[in-house]
Amino acid sequence: MTQATAPAASSSPPAPPAAQKDGRTVERSLGRRLLARPEVGALIAAIGVYVFFFAVAPSFREASSLATVLYQASVMGIMALPVALLMIGGEFDLSAGVAVTTSALTAAILSFQLTVNVWTGVIVALVVSLAVGAFNGWLLIRTGLPSFLVTLGSFLILQGSNLAVTKIFTGNVASDSIADMDGFDQAKSIFASEVTIGSVDFKITIFYWLVFAALATWLLLRTKFGNWIFAVGGNKDSARAVGVPVNFTKVALFMGVGAGAWFVGMHLLFSFNTVQSNEGVGNEFLYIIAAVIGGCLLTGGYGSAIGPVIGAFIFGMVNQGIVYANWNPDWFKAFLGVMLLIAALVNLWVRAQATRR
Repeated sequence: MTQATAPAASSSPPAPPAAQKDGRTVERSLGRRLLARPEVGALIAAIGVYVFFFAVAPSFREASSLATVLYQASVMGIMALPVALLMIGGEFDLSAGVAVTTSALTAAILSFQLTVNVWTGVIVALVVSLAVGAFNGWLLIRTGLPSFLVTLGSFLILQGSNLAVTKIFTGNVASDSIADMDGFDQAKSIFASEVTIGSVDFKITIFYWLVFAALATWLLLRTKFGNWIFAVGGNKDSARAVGVPVNFTKVALFMGVGAGAWFVGMHLLFSFNTVQSNEGVGNEFLYIIAAVIGGCLLTGGYGSAIGPVIGAFIFGMVNQGIVYANWNPDWFKAFLGVMLLIAALVNLWVRAQATRR
């Protein structure tokens, strides 16, 4: 008889089960990573606005027109940068618009009334602007009131003081001209001069704007303070629990808005030699609009420094594009409102695409 033999067992171990994919560890595509950038929505909107006015307004295509657009954008954008950083930190400053006028009036009235070198007024104006920002931050921390209410109160105080103090010292609603005072020409060369490239004159604020944007980007992305800004804007209690100096960060951000207001105020003063005491009212909303169009969230903790730059550029294109297209300028605010809504919707869509697995 033959004996049946059992089949030989396989010597190789069983194959391990296929690894389960975890959506948290799947590497996103390049396109998805680009969509995650806060400023992408603003960039899409800016391209659309530029193409639109390039097509409907022939004079918009000239180099001199671009210089004018960039100038309008730079004056708005210099202030939009610190306002955007403050918004990323979870706060607002509704006094930013009139703070620009306060700074300019301080320098003009002090220099003229005391008959001193204008640089004395410039330095005192810087101290006043930083003090206003520090006061806003300190009051916010001490009272726990929303920054909306704190800075709304500052807005009213500064607006009334601008008008009342100007009338006391000058007898009218504008400061006296300081064009013939010592130091004026030197200060104008720094704050309000022009740079000629080819045959086109570009205001120096354009170059300051780009430098400030680069510094703000470096601050946000490459420094510990930038991490603090995102942390306090995301959740201040959690940030405090891990050692972030929340109070210092918030006060510093408000003082940054004050510094921006001082710089823009000096530009306006040395550009026009005099300042109207009622200027600046409403500009605070334009700064916030530029930041929101640039991708900053109203809830804080999200945004970039490049986004407000693009948002301010959109403002400059709309502001001047309507003029170059020979449209009624009364439509400017309506057009800007439409752009704000479109940009907000685009930002919402971009964030949804970026977070989708």
